Amino acid sequence: MRDGELLAATPLFQGSTVEEIEGMLGCLGMRERAYSTGERIHRMGDRIREVGLVLEGSVRIESVDVWGNVSVMGMRGSGQIFGEAYAAIPDEPLMVDVVAAEDCRIMFLTVSKVLTTCSRACPNHARTSANLTAIIARQSLALSRRIFHVAPKTIRGKVLAYLSDQAERAGSREFDIPYNRQQLADYLGVDRSALSAELSRMAREGVLETRRSHFMLHE
Repeated sequence: MRDGELLAATPLFQGSTVEEIEGMLGCLGMRERAYSTGERIHRMGDRIREVGLVLEGSVRIESVDVWGNVSVMGMRGSGQIFGEAYAAIPDEPLMVDVVAAEDCRIMFLTVSKVLTTCSRACPNHARTSANLTAIIARQSLALSRRIFHVAPKTIRGKVLAYLSDQAERAGSREFDIPYNRQQLADYLGVDRSALSAELSRMAREGVLETRRSHFMLHE
């Protein structure tokens, strides 16, 4: 199988071998599609029944208001999934757009088939179902984490909340974040110029050092 080793290393198929995964894909309604940079994979208001798993490239999850203002909700790279919570409740319309951040290749799996054990009741299928449930729970926690990041009233407060969390998750005061400046501004819900100005002030004050997506926090 072309992507067998990648799939075996993903959280969704954790604990299954390449051969076991290959035997499951037919039961899970697998299909594959490629997207070009900027192409919409899902649009706000869509109702979906499949979870997307990124095989190559990356996708951006964003919210766009009626005035065209964009808020980045997250990124998904190779081996990560998206749309899982909505697909588990197929009558719930999407509140976000999912966009190809770069040329990408996506595998889609029917969530109802993942969560429902097949007629063979194989342990590998049951394991994958449990993995998906855990992933949905982790994504719920990630949304809660973003609420804490954007809750402070000032740009500096938002930046410090986000960077502090990233440092703790990295286990180091020096780390990389998954966003460029515009994406970070969108994620925090602030103007890019104002964000850049605040980061420059913080650097001058010795609070941090930064180069592109690399940060070092000081005492």
